[in-house]
Amino acid sequence: MMLHLLEAPSILEAAPFWFLAPIGGVLALVFAMIFYGGLMKNTEGEPEMVRIAKAVREGAYAYLSRQRNVVIVVFLILIAILFLMAFGGLQNMLTPFGVAVAGLLSGLCGWYGMKTATNASARTTAAAKESLNSGLKVAFRAGAVMGLSVVGFALLDVSIWFFLLYQVLEFGSLVDITTVTMTFAMGASLQALFARVGGGIYTKAADVGADLVGKVEAGIPEDDARNPATIADNVGDNVGDVAGMGADLYESYYGSILAAMALAAAACVGIFAGQDEASAGIWSLKLVAVPPALAGLGIVCSIVAVFFVKAKEGASFSQLLKSLHAGVWLSSALIIVLGAVLLYFMLGTAAEEELGLAWWRPLVAISVGLLGGLVIAWGTEKFTSYEYAPTQRIAEQAETGSATVIIAGVAEGMRSTWIPLLTTVVAILLAFSFCNGSESFLLGVFGVGIAAVGMLSTLGITLATDAYGPIADNAGGNAEMTHQPSFVRERTDMLDSLGNTTAATGKGFAIGSAALTALALLAAFAITVKTNLNSMAVTGQTDAFYSSVDDTAPGAGQKYARYAGDGLFVLAEGKDETGRVGGLVVDAKTRSTLNDSGDEGVWTTVDWQEGSGAYLGSFPGVNDDSVQVEIVAVESASLPDVLAYYNVTLMNPRVLGGLFIGVMMVFVFCAMTMNAVGRAAFQMMQECRRQFDIMKRGFKANGMSDEEMSNPLNWPFEVEVDGKSYPDYASCVAISTNGALREMVVPSLMAVIIPITVGVVLGVAGVMGMLAGALVSGFAVAIFMSNAGGAWDNAKKYIETGKHGGKGSDAHKAGVVGDTVGDPFKDTSGPSLNILIKLVSVVSVVFAGLTVKASPIVLSALGLN
Repeated sequence: MMLHLLEAPSILEAAPFWFLAPIGGVLALVFAMIFYGGLMKNTEGEPEMVRIAKAVREGAYAYLSRQRNVVIVVFLILIAILFLMAFGGLQNMLTPFGVAVAGLLSGLCGWYGMKTATNASARTTAAAKESLNSGLKVAFRAGAVMGLSVVGFALLDVSIWFFLLYQVLEFGSLVDITTVTMTFAMGASLQALFARVGGGIYTKAADVGADLVGKVEAGIPEDDARNPATIADNVGDNVGDVAGMGADLYESYYGSILAAMALAAAACVGIFAGQDEASAGIWSLKLVAVPPALAGLGIVCSIVAVFFVKAKEGASFSQLLKSLHAGVWLSSALIIVLGAVLLYFMLGTAAEEELGLAWWRPLVAISVGLLGGLVIAWGTEKFTSYEYAPTQRIAEQAETGSATVIIAGVAEGMRSTWIPLLTTVVAILLAFSFCNGSESFLLGVFGVGIAAVGMLSTLGITLATDAYGPIADNAGGNAEMTHQPSFVRERTDMLDSLGNTTAATGKGFAIGSAALTALALLAAFAITVKTNLNSMAVTGQTDAFYSSVDDTAPGAGQKYARYAGDGLFVLAEGKDETGRVGGLVVDAKTRSTLNDSGDEGVWTTVDWQEGSGAYLGSFPGVNDDSVQVEIVAVESASLPDVLAYYNVTLMNPRVLGGLFIGVMMVFVFCAMTMNAVGRAAFQMMQECRRQFDIMKRGFKANGMSDEEMSNPLNWPFEVEVDGKSYPDYASCVAISTNGALREMVVPSLMAVIIPITVGVVLGVAGVMGMLAGALVSGFAVAIFMSNAGGAWDNAKKYIETGKHGGKGSDAHKAGVVGDTVGDPFKDTSGPSLNILIKLVSVVSVVFAGLTVKASPIVLSALGLN
């Protein structure tokens, strides 16, 4: 059943609550501007604080400007390829435009968030002089600007495209619209990967260099102005943890909403097959409108919760953490309550009869997604915060050296995967079951998709808690470099430690939502394959193929079928082109009999079988035997039917091959990004050592004795040598910038090229295997790397509180080594993996037409069909 345009109901008539989506998007951007305006009214403090903040800001702008130039070139090439595919009938003409807009908005969110963060660091330091609560408020409201910008731009993008295509342009059926808009997510995913990989390489090259040469070799405190890499380190916090994380979660949020809408539309095709189209159109629109409406409601809940985050003076670490948690918990409780009201009024009691889905069932899936996200965040906190035993055990191992610190961190990171993995398994099973997955497979998968939307519905505040982290970190750096009183540094250290934990939980949240979104996208790939399969069956035939079909059907609605080869039929009602649909033979044995017959030239009448949901007809087989064939219309075929047609089972070597390629891609991607950090960090360390040697020569020339120079705390903060002032921050910023831009392209392009190659060579079965392999291994490895890195970082900070010898001790040096090993784990490779598993899914969706049409030719040429 595909709804005809003339019968399509209006959004206002059938689903007025859909307008919560654009309203929520506008509200988010309005409050982002209000919070930004309030932030800018705060003072940046003393002239030296302003100078340091300006240096960081200029470095961040310079990097993003150069990164933008590289990304634009890649996007221009991609859009040109998409246009060529569109002209070749392999892609919709709107896809290049949608991809470009999504990429632009994702990049804009990163830039706006980074602008806010770099303006907030000195203001947070100045506010911390007044009180701990003032510092927390400034940093958190600045983080909220990032969170609200992401959800606002993403939801407006989804809303405007849907309104234009459905209400204004009458583009096609809901399946057509949601399938096309889902391809737009490739722009957001590709931009996110560039931002995450590039930003991660930048920040960790600077961080590793600053830590190993500054703290371990020279004995300089963290963020000390005498360290040449300290400005690059602070710049990196912004381009990696703010711009990178913003683009990352923009892509998750955007992709989850689009995937859930596509799954809802596809599920309704099966539910309403053969039923009244007017009623089907209304209920289909209602279900498709649920994900964006829920996201709009989540924005309102996030805005309300932001105002409840506050801390009392002298608060402990756990009290500060509770104050941030209070905002997240409040928004989660509000979305569950208001979501119940929304679903009741949108679907009502009639939904059970019309959709086979009671209104409260999606609410359970949404609640499961939200609670799953909170459990994953809690589990991440347990394994990364120094308030708990796992991180304390790593710190204890530092007493015996850096090797045992690394062993303990790897072990705790691996152990930490059990909470998010089991939580995700439970969430998937519950969401699938409660949305009647046993009766309608697509409704069950829609339940998983709406669970992902539920998990991300309060992203406005959860991203605020994440973006808060690097702002607090930069505030601590500013306090150290400008020699603020000890009580200011104590407050910023408290905010910084809190930021490390919130950043780790934010990464866990992002990776958890990525797993659910990627699973929904995997189903969305199968839906796109189905759409392209139908198109190939109907439009891939010559005029002569249709010339012999009878104009005068013997009865109203009588269908004719003609075999088109490779298990595909064309179903038609006379010569009327609008009545033509593709059909497929699910049973492999029957299909092989038809293929062997080689007779593709007979139009035969077929009869609808109510019980099986298929058409039945008799066609010539081997030796002219008559073969009874069940033909399933492609547009109403279930996903299991489509997967059975392509033999997507573990016994298919193409599926197994795809699985191994997916796993391989995850590990090769991690290796490439880790090596990239290593190479850039090596250059950074060499530059820091060179500058330290020059600075010591200058100190000696100015009369400082060797004994005085042996204690780096006696060094002046600036020295002139041969007419040049040192430390030279700009050279370190340039090393990080050049290294990041040079190293980010190949890993990012690999995530695009491999899915396309697998699709063309191994076909749909190979792609499904690859997506499953990348999803499962990528999810586990991402959690392991992010948590291990976070635990190493906080184990070092735990030692710095005075435990196990405190700062400057051998245990502290071992902790710093563990922290540096963990830096690319938690800030480059780990968080980039959650984008990778979604990007390969989206790329597979975008190039599904090429996979469907080209893979049979390639497989036949290779003798693999």
